[in-house]
Amino acid sequence: MMMHPANSARETHRVPKGFDGRRVLSLESRRSAELARLIETYGGVPFSAPAMRELPFTENEDALRFARDLIAGCIDLVIFLTGTGARTLFKVIAEAQLGEDFLQALRNVKVAARGPKPQAVLREWSVPAAVVAPEPCTWRELLCSLEQIPGGLLGQRVAVQEYGASNPEFLEALKERGASVRAVAIYQWALPENTGPLRDAIASMIKGEVDAALFTTGIQVAHLFQLADELGRRDQLRIAFTNVMVASIGPSTSEALLNVGIHVDLEPTHPKMGVLVKEAAERSAEILAFKAGN
Repeated sequence: MMMHPANSARETHRVPKGFDGRRVLSLESRRSAELARLIETYGGVPFSAPAMRELPFTENEDALRFARDLIAGCIDLVIFLTGTGARTLFKVIAEAQLGEDFLQALRNVKVAARGPKPQAVLREWSVPAAVVAPEPCTWRELLCSLEQIPGGLLGQRVAVQEYGASNPEFLEALKERGASVRAVAIYQWALPENTGPLRDAIASMIKGEVDAALFTTGIQVAHLFQLADELGRRDQLRIAFTNVMVASIGPSTSEALLNVGIHVDLEPTHPKMGVLVKEAAERSAEILAFKAGN
């Protein structure tokens, strides 16, 4: 039987509705609307509870000292961990009339990027990256790549652009390899001003009203459990996760979940938000059936 052309087009563009009406918790802040639309596209009912907000350091003397030291030739290697952090750092430096000197100084030293987002910013600045961490773009891949630099890290003066929460393991690993390390804090994370949706999420989790939870950064985990502690409901929340499909965007976020006792059911094949939602949707029925039977 010949298929009607209109029906054929609909079949071609049909998107699998993998969540099948399940309620999916998202803790994303900056891209919460986009993530909610993706969840709906794959048949889920989004429950958005932004877990954090960025607080830029408006008077960042540490960043300006770093810029002046770089311009003076006192730094050998600069490591950019996030694209947003790199842009914020440059804004602070440019407002102090040091922007062009800063970019020129970057072109004269070794520069490393923890993945494609900071690398894209470096391209905009016409700053070549000597090192780019491969996927899944955690500090561990970055460290392995840095170890391949001719001469290694021994004796190198290294500046690390941080992104809200310091990463003492990475900083210590650099020091263990003989580097002199300074952290450059650009912005910090705080709980959202309105914690109502996050409180509702904790209550809904404990009542068993959530089927899946998507995590896109470890800070979301920290803030979720910080608020649960304030409510005296940490243990209840942790237990509730045993009945929920937990999807993490990558190893760093998974590590944060494991640190609070949460088993991760799924990491996407690529650490991207769209892939996370798609693969979580496709496997949600299978994972939840398995958890229900255990």
